[in-house]
Amino acid sequence: MDAFLLSTLAVTLAEIGDKTQLLALMLAVRYRRPWPIVAGILVATLVNHTLAAAIGTWVRTVVDPDVLRWIVAACFFGVAVWTLIPDKLDEDEVEAPIGRFGVFGVTAIAFFLAEMGDKTQIATAVLGARYEPLWAVVAGTTLGMLIADVPAVFAGHLAADRIPLKAVRIAAALLFAGLGLWILMRG
Repeated sequence: MDAFLLSTLAVTLAEIGDKTQLLALMLAVRYRRPWPIVAGILVATLVNHTLAAAIGTWVRTVVDPDVLRWIVAACFFGVAVWTLIPDKLDEDEVEAPIGRFGVFGVTAIAFFLAEMGDKTQIATAVLGARYEPLWAVVAGTTLGMLIADVPAVFAGHLAADRIPLKAVRIAAALLFAGLGLWILMRG
């Protein structure tokens, strides 16, 4: 249960103000079809985070546990610093026409690609390297993404103006730094 809860909390906080949350907001404003957007986010996140957590799990099997401890701690510290940097969404990331893919397809493809190399994907890989079972990490990180992104989809720009993004970024950074320290001290 620790893997699930920790993964949910970590990714929820990391996603606030992230470019994929901004992408969800932009898709909601542009297409005004919340359910296909939420479904696209869910599918893209499940696929992306399953791959990331599986890579993290594989790394755990090939890297010495003492070395892995330092790598995981360093990654958590890196994500903590990265979390403090506000994300900006490039307008061209949302300009894909609906075409034959529909709102669901455009969302799933755009979200999957935007998540590649994103801090929540890196955090998922790190969580997968540190915690078991894999399904708990993936379920937790996916739930975290939905907790952060679904309100953006349904509330649109109204909610974005009221969320203190700086405070959330600081809280997320502290969480990741704390995880890094905990990994180093606990072993």
